[in-house]
Amino acid sequence: MKVLLDTNIIIHREANKAHNLGIGQLFNWLDKLKYDKYIHPLTIEELKRYKDQDSLSTMNVKIESYNQLKYQAPLGDKIKQVSQQYDRLQNDINDTQILNEVFEDRVDILISEDKKIHAKANILGIGDKVFRIQSFLEKAIAQNPDLVTHKVLAVKKVDFAEVNLKDSFFDSFRSDYEEFDTWFNRKSEQPCYVCYNDNQLTAFLFIKIEKAGEESYSEITPVFKPKKRLKIGTLKVTGNGYKIGERFLKTIFDNALLFKVEEIYVTIFDKRPEQEQLIEMLEEWGFTRHGIKTTQNGDELVYVRDFNKKNPVNIENPKLTFPFFSRQTNKYLIKIEPQYHTELFPDSINTKEDKDKYTENEPHRNRISKVYISHSSDRHLKSGDVILIYRIGETSPKKYSSTVTTICIVESVKNDFKDFDDFFNACNRRTMISKENLKTKWWDKFPKYRPFVINFLYAHSLPTPKPTLNDLIELKIFADPMSLPKGFAKLTNDQFEDLIKFAYNKK
Repeated sequence: MKVLLDTNIIIHREANKAHNLGIGQLFNWLDKLKYDKYIHPLTIEELKRYKDQDSLSTMNVKIESYNQLKYQAPLGDKIKQVSQQYDRLQNDINDTQILNEVFEDRVDILISEDKKIHAKANILGIGDKVFRIQSFLEKAIAQNPDLVTHKVLAVKKVDFAEVNLKDSFFDSFRSDYEEFDTWFNRKSEQPCYVCYNDNQLTAFLFIKIEKAGEESYSEITPVFKPKKRLKIGTLKVTGNGYKIGERFLKTIFDNALLFKVEEIYVTIFDKRPEQEQLIEMLEEWGFTRHGIKTTQNGDELVYVRDFNKKNPVNIENPKLTFPFFSRQTNKYLIKIEPQYHTELFPDSINTKEDKDKYTENEPHRNRISKVYISHSSDRHLKSGDVILIYRIGETSPKKYSSTVTTICIVESVKNDFKDFDDFFNACNRRTMISKENLKTKWWDKFPKYRPFVINFLYAHSLPTPKPTLNDLIELKIFADPMSLPKGFAKLTNDQFEDLIKFAYNKK
């Protein structure tokens, strides 16, 4: 496998001071997988112009450890058209030339943190061959679980005082905010959320509830109107392949629901790639740019997310208004085997399950976005539809051990795959099912009737104790245990409302 590394990856790797803590894991995986690491001649030219002279001398020595492409693939008409659309500076043109090596199949994949490169790759139809550090790590871990030797502990809620302020993880905050250490120490007894990778801090989240009228917001332009808000005070996630960013978003949304806020907001610089990627993630989940916050450290961007449940839900793109869903769409109940359930829905864990088994992370556990694979003849689900997850019981009688655990929102449905690779790419990193089992137990099971994939969003866990199959029978949703359909059980609006009311009023 020939892997081309963009200039920004080389700078991250060989600079005297690491700016992206995931870079070490990236190169560790490239070595584990025995991939050949290549750099482009244009990268060498660009490195010669690098401003940090100390890092430049170091990189000139280390650059010889990479394979260098001898020839540049000529640009074809299609990529020239994309270049004319996107490229304004010489660096943009150089990036297109680097991307062209993947487009012309001179190399297998490209790893880059550049936003424009990924945009151009998607237009050219090679987005699945161009990775960020985070997405490559996700792919490597999901496809090679036997090569994972370290443990990543799940997100935990701790007090500030329990976190090592001197950790290099916080250096970027110290660089952005002169008062960061003082601010951090003042929060010593307040809670925050953390995640560790092999005992190294890799993710940190602090949130704050602000009541209407208690904050002036004088530094923000335009000034906020009085509302109850959740402020994302501090958020940083390094690339580690475990999709902790989405896990933190779930934590943010859950707290916003718990405290009944009307809006969520964050102030953030856009100085570094990690901040730009964080902004991209926030925009993907409905945050929009509001204005700027003027401080002694410079102007920060202000992003807001409406959280008024009375506002219309976006059915076509449910992420934008997640975790709210429309009562006007179709409702379905779908069954899932217990061995898959907690892997996909860690917050909906059965009270009889051992939580210690689920402290080590996997990408599919942390994602809000997940997939459900089916051979059902009912393929009419669409974006915005609501899914209730029914966990099949492990003990008899099943009508008491089988429970309705989770509310999900359909994001999209994909059918008519070109081939297995197309099917695998739709499932990859969103499911715990191995590539081998996806092939043998799903793709090849019915060659004339291929499976389809539902992309859905993990929205709400029903409170404990959760409704059982016996409760469904008493609510007259099903006549008896044998009447539960094999595929998707469509519920009427009244049945859905009755079940939800019962779930939240059950003692």
